[in-house]
Amino acid sequence: MSVKKVEDLRSARWFAKDDFRSFGHRSRVLQMGYGPEDFINKPVIAIVNTWSDANQCHTHFKQRVEDVKRGILQAGGWPLELPAISLSESMVKPTSMLYRNFLAMETEELLRSHPVDGAVLMGGCDKTTPGLLMGAISMGLPCIYLPAGPMLRGNWRGQVLGSGSDAFKYWDERRAGRLSDQAWAEMEAGIARSHGTCMTMGTAATMMGIAEAIGFTLPGASSIPAPDANHTRMSAECGRRIVQMVWDDLTPAKMLSAGSFANGIAVAMAMGCSTNAIIHLVAISRRAGLPVTLDDFDAASRHVGVIANIRPSGDHYLMEDFFYAGGLPAMMNVMRDKLDLTARTVNGKTVADNIEGAEVFNADVIRPLDKPIYAEGALAVLRGNLAPDGVVIKPSAVAPHLLQHTGRALVFDDYPSLKAAVDDPDLDVTGDDILVLRNAGPKGAGMPEWGMLPIPTKLLKQGVTDMLRLSDARMSGTSYGGCLLHCSPEAFVGGPLALVKTGDRITVDVPGRTIHLEVSDEELAARRAAWTPPPARYERGYGWMFGRHILQAHEGCDFDFLETQFGAPVPEPVIY
Repeated sequence: MSVKKVEDLRSARWFAKDDFRSFGHRSRVLQMGYGPEDFINKPVIAIVNTWSDANQCHTHFKQRVEDVKRGILQAGGWPLELPAISLSESMVKPTSMLYRNFLAMETEELLRSHPVDGAVLMGGCDKTTPGLLMGAISMGLPCIYLPAGPMLRGNWRGQVLGSGSDAFKYWDERRAGRLSDQAWAEMEAGIARSHGTCMTMGTAATMMGIAEAIGFTLPGASSIPAPDANHTRMSAECGRRIVQMVWDDLTPAKMLSAGSFANGIAVAMAMGCSTNAIIHLVAISRRAGLPVTLDDFDAASRHVGVIANIRPSGDHYLMEDFFYAGGLPAMMNVMRDKLDLTARTVNGKTVADNIEGAEVFNADVIRPLDKPIYAEGALAVLRGNLAPDGVVIKPSAVAPHLLQHTGRALVFDDYPSLKAAVDDPDLDVTGDDILVLRNAGPKGAGMPEWGMLPIPTKLLKQGVTDMLRLSDARMSGTSYGGCLLHCSPEAFVGGPLALVKTGDRITVDVPGRTIHLEVSDEELAARRAAWTPPPARYERGYGWMFGRHILQAHEGCDFDFLETQFGAPVPEPVIY
């Protein structure tokens, strides 16, 4: 039996009264060609659509929004499409991370300021999933997430190509002079063959999977390839389901629990997730008032192995194969002993209900727990005098000999100087060195995906395929290699990374979870005394606000004033 009655609908504040202001609201809806029977006494559903002509991952959203509307109408609701900033990972510069919180703010305020009772959140491209969820959780209306889904497998000369992962791999081959112009052009045309997100286990697939794991999607929704007819049907079902969620008053606060976020972390580990999962899930959890920390991720990594054999952690398969093998429900059923099965989800059922009977149809794609592709989880968090608040690495994608390593630091203060140096045939560098990039963190540069520092061309030609690379930046979830990321505090605010000099020795011990700069405390103190803060990156506009309010990587890079504990809840808008 429904919890809400017609008079309880939030939208009734705009439409139900017999007063001048409600007259104005109703007349303007009639102006758009709707009749009273279209919207009066019906749940009003916002469709927050992150489609744009510049977002390749969301090309199909122009049609999917119509599928969502169909479902809403079938269930007796009234759909209102509210476009939001799109955040194409490929196109937005200097980095889409600069605007994740912009989308979160926009989502929250779109829902607050309009006469809506619930929302369908349409996202998928990397920052859209966390941005939409952060904003919707803060607003607190019933909401359901519609994942864009991965694109089809890439193809080149009979080989399967994975977005991002193979681009990085073959770009190194090209830099080393081993790939022709013709081959490169053919690959360019074959690596992304349909609408949808990256089909490797990059940030997009990771975050769509996490959204399902914490309960925000219909069962199995995150695994469906974007061009598949199942995706169209799922979109309509999202529309039907959100209407009932409104009547049931199933808000994020009533659905989410500490177990929901523990499930998100465990599933991320088992998927072989993107390193970006940490920043985004920390931020989402803090919006919900159920904060997780880097320590929660590291603890989970000790007992949840990688069982999704998907590149780049895996050796062959892509998200399309994962879907055919049973998708996320099947993987979660395999690891059910690692999950809180009582956690609630948007369909009104528990995790246990949703994964019951889900089968694995290819045990090489979704491995049994006793045959993981990597025995520990996808991520590890290291700490030490160089990273008091943590540095993140993806051990499952690192050359094994680098997991315990001491090397000489080769330091760069900005990306242009790094880029110029790595192509210098006379660069003083060996495969045992550790490349260091700083001033690329949240305040320093908006935290772009610069952390997969290119291996110097000189070393590529010698056959070096991996080396340790340390930065306060992020890296693409489709990338791989010995990249130490999110070094916190960042160099731009005076973190220890700002004090490293070329020639210093750095010791990395992934099994021991430590990173240590082999410099005395006295020398570091002297260097700190001589350090001067760099000038602010922005002097006006959104960037100015970003630089003054962005939190550090280990805190999720949210704005301080948007976090749940910052102040009293925002009241409903007054209507006069």
